[in-house]
Amino acid sequence: MDITMSGYDRLTHIRATRPSLIAEAASRRVPGVLKDRLFLLAADHPARGSLAVRDRPLAMASRHDLLDRLRLALSRPGVDGVLAAPDVIEDLLLLGALDGKIVIGSMNRGGLPGTVFEADDRFTAFDAGALLDLRLDGGKMLCRIDPGDPATASTLEACSQAVSALARRGLLAMVEPFWSARVSGSLRNDLSVEAVIRAVSVAQALGTTSAYTWLKIPCLPEMEAVMAATTLPALLLGGDPAHLDSALASWERALRLPGVRGLVVGRALLYPPDDDVAAAVDAAAALVREDSR
Repeated sequence: MDITMSGYDRLTHIRATRPSLIAEAASRRVPGVLKDRLFLLAADHPARGSLAVRDRPLAMASRHDLLDRLRLALSRPGVDGVLAAPDVIEDLLLLGALDGKIVIGSMNRGGLPGTVFEADDRFTAFDAGALLDLRLDGGKMLCRIDPGDPATASTLEACSQAVSALARRGLLAMVEPFWSARVSGSLRNDLSVEAVIRAVSVAQALGTTSAYTWLKIPCLPEMEAVMAATTLPALLLGGDPAHLDSALASWERALRLPGVRGLVVGRALLYPPDDDVAAAVDAAAALVREDSR
């Protein structure tokens, strides 16, 4: 296709005039190889309106800037793929940035931060059928368990159904569980070792089978106790650490445990304090490669 437009104006032109090219790009994509160790970039935060990074409330607001950072990060050695909502994945497909990469689609983005319905985390993005149609590798779901909110039951049921639907299609189900509670009106995740173990215990039993389930869990100093609670493979989430060096050191220690199979990191690497995306991504990739030797 000959389009003289440059930059990201081309994406808008395609979406306005030939949206079918998204499916065509997905059909032409060279698939990645799903390995037993993975380093994925997380970019599904904007789909929940979560745009802040450290003290920058709108750090992720520019889609052009986010795509620039993702394309650079995906080009670095050792990066296996990306986890994102449909809009970001479709942009990356049109840009040809996902050849040879593992692509995980984010599924439930409806539990918007700060809302009264946050614990009722609706599936508003990918479903299992759409992931299969786009030839993606799996789906990720956030599973926050608030014992004080009846809406948690709906979220648990929806996550269970998604795990089963993904497994029927042979797709990876990446479950991110948290034990949570309202604090001064806001839903907060409990990162105590007891709470994380309890969340992991519930999450690994969701669905009709756990054969295709991986966990996405926070990195704690007590990771040995957390990983003793499961036989499922787990990837460490990155969060939004104040100091990248200390986060890298924590990831390095946790990656020595057999059950920890890699990283899923977004803001910490895409928006590092010094803004050197390549260096931050390379440092994290080195940890995963070193641990796989």
